[in-house]
Amino acid sequence: MYIVKPETPYNYYRTVTDLATLLTYFPYGKMESIGCSVLGNPIPHLLIGKRGPIFHLNGSFHANEWITTNAIMKFLERYLYAICNKEHIGGIDARLLYENITLSVVPMVNPDGVNLVLHGPPTNEPYSSFIPLIGREFNDFQSWKANIRGVDLNNQFPAYWEIERERKIPKSPHFRDFPGYHPLSEPEAQAMVNLTRKYEFDCVMALHTQGEEFYWGYMNEEPEEAAEMASCFEKVSGYRAVKTIDSHAGYKDWFILETKKLGFTIELGKGINPLPLSQFSGLYPKAESIIINAMNILAFQ
Repeated sequence: MYIVKPETPYNYYRTVTDLATLLTYFPYGKMESIGCSVLGNPIPHLLIGKRGPIFHLNGSFHANEWITTNAIMKFLERYLYAICNKEHIGGIDARLLYENITLSVVPMVNPDGVNLVLHGPPTNEPYSSFIPLIGREFNDFQSWKANIRGVDLNNQFPAYWEIERERKIPKSPHFRDFPGYHPLSEPEAQAMVNLTRKYEFDCVMALHTQGEEFYWGYMNEEPEEAAEMASCFEKVSGYRAVKTIDSHAGYKDWFILETKKLGFTIELGKGINPLPLSQFSGLYPKAESIIINAMNILAFQ
């Protein structure tokens, strides 16, 4: 039996419904809301595991990178199934991981934005009028990265946010790259900060697209073991490890700056966002290898 069907896009409704179904069939975790999006959609969060360090995974910070939610949903199903049936995933004993590490997952950080890309503007004001206005460069909304208010959620965090605010070209709400008028102005970003501080994560991993590379450092504040983990990820995925890029105010940046712990941004696949689902069969195994090896290293380092 397969609950998750990654061959079709995951919108908000399917995500919430399938998460609940997964936990019904595989009762090894709990689901909660970490807050609501601009449009009032509760943002789901899962915790799976008995003890140990907490590894956090998230996807769909950017609306047109919704395929990251497909990858997370498939991983959750495979991991929960392997726990239930005492099997391995990626060559690693899932039950042993369940006993020694806690997995935290936010499969869709930006539910309003994902629904916009997949289904078009909402009918409620002011967004039914506002969105076509700031998205007038295109006839559909496939290029939309921001949340429903036109703020890029991965440019919202207090990690040298002022630099991004100064140099970003959009100075007002836009379909991409506008960092907001001040850090953490958006409820989705606030929810992620509150969640992170509440559970005191030991490692965070944000799935994005595209580029087949990943970023693992920030301002030389990352711990020494980050380089060893990055080397492992390169080996199991073939992705290129990049320590530093000229970018600030991202979730991973803020986490490393504030906690001095492990943080990674993984750029799945290659092409133009949104990546087509025809790429999913190629990008998923690499994503799974990175995630499961990160959990294994963190559990037993």
